[in-house]
Amino acid sequence: MIDRISNANIMSMMETLRAHQAQSTGSSSSVSESSSTKIEGQSNFFESVKTALDKVNDTQAKSTAMTDAYDRGENVPLTDVVLSMQKSSLAFEATLQVRNKVMKAYEEIMNMPV
Repeated sequence: MIDRISNANIMSMMETLRAHQAQSTGSSSSVSESSSTKIEGQSNFFESVKTALDKVNDTQAKSTAMTDAYDRGENVPLTDVVLSMQKSSLAFEATLQVRNKVMKAYEEIMNMPV
């Protein structure tokens, strides 16, 4: 289980996505220029991804905190600890499946004949 997703990892993932986006559009502009342009009223995909990853990270952090509190002997019901662990695991698995689907779709698009 991932205890913490660092901002550096998130930024690295976002830069990779931006690079692939620039490559797929055939854009010769730099990655920073393409990422800074935003159509007004349109939600930013990268902000949405970061928000989702932050929520998963928070869920995992809360689960770890509850587990540690239970291990220290604090008054935390075991059912709450197990439930938080399951929520954390489910959130991580869902994120992993979304990532796999996005990568598969990207590969299919890149393999399409033009």
